[in-house]
Amino acid sequence: MRTTITNEGDAPLADVRIVDGTPPMLSVSDGSPRRAAALLPGGEVTIRYDLRARPGRHVFQPTTVLCRDASGSVEVESSLTEASSFECAAAVPTVPLRAQSGHYPGPLVTDDGGEGIEFHSVEKYRRGDPANRIDWRRYARTGELTSLTFRTERLAEVVVCVDARPASYRAADATEPHAVALAVDAADRIGDALFDANHRVGLAGFGRHVCVLPARSGREHANRFHRRLATAPAFKLDPPNTARTAEREGGEAPSRLVAGDGPNGTGAGADETVPIDTQLSRIRAEFGPNTQVVLITPLCDDEASRIAQRFESGGTAVTVVSPDVTTGETTGGRLARLERTQRLSVLRNAGIPVVDWTPAQSLGAAMSTIEGRGR
Repeated sequence: MRTTITNEGDAPLADVRIVDGTPPMLSVSDGSPRRAAALLPGGEVTIRYDLRARPGRHVFQPTTVLCRDASGSVEVESSLTEASSFECAAAVPTVPLRAQSGHYPGPLVTDDGGEGIEFHSVEKYRRGDPANRIDWRRYARTGELTSLTFRTERLAEVVVCVDARPASYRAADATEPHAVALAVDAADRIGDALFDANHRVGLAGFGRHVCVLPARSGREHANRFHRRLATAPAFKLDPPNTARTAEREGGEAPSRLVAGDGPNGTGAGADETVPIDTQLSRIRAEFGPNTQVVLITPLCDDEASRIAQRFESGGTAVTVVSPDVTTGETTGGRLARLERTQRLSVLRNAGIPVVDWTPAQSLGAAMSTIEGRGR
């Protein structure tokens, strides 16, 4: 990657500090996105570095430029934005949804008999059954008139839900993306797969802010889904100040913090003081009778497991996708890994399918490991 800063003014700049806004999901493999220089009028400085490729859609963050005069008494900081993004091919081929009943015919196999392509059962013929469903071979063999039924296929109504609580801003180490960045990227790709299958898809996020986008289908709604995921405060990638603490929760707290993320800061919003239970109630209020949830959470604490079970016990079928940001390099990290493994077991024992996703692994491959369609 290459970023060039030019002094277009008439005065020299004695001390210029530049930090390029690398995509949150990518780590620097060579060079540095930071540079210090002095620039004469018309002078320029170029930052060169390499990023480690990772599947997904990656957007560069604003470049921060700090200028000081020769004495250091005057300091000006600016953020420079140049829209730039790229994508590493990594589509999620299918999303393992739970079997359900519903009212919209589509590609989700259910346990109901009716129209479809997969054989379900043989039933006694009833007047009015379609002739093309009569089992003529059985009739020729036994004289008994029966009808064939097939597994009904329906459209699913799915809410992709991101756990963006402060406890979830964990990273395996300082060079790796934190779990919320991984979750947002996964939500983006899972949404694409669900829209491609013509499902009705919604979006939700909770933590410092709450976001709810009701489930709909169609290209316009898909664009709204991706736009909300990229811009809504609920999916902010800058860690809160509380992410500095509790390193045993899964490695290290990310070092990039945004100024003003405290209660009175510019990064705060009205939702940050709203209890999680209240936020979850607002999200659940948007669920229809056949809505199911794909909950993306690193399971960094017991509360994440309880949230999944709360959705499930309320009658909403849940599938958990969990990026693993624990590390075995420290004693605290190893303990966090054991605790997370226990949470995975608790969810599976409760009948909740869990995708245990190691970020080095393809998300699509991780999701394909779930066998069956749930209950």
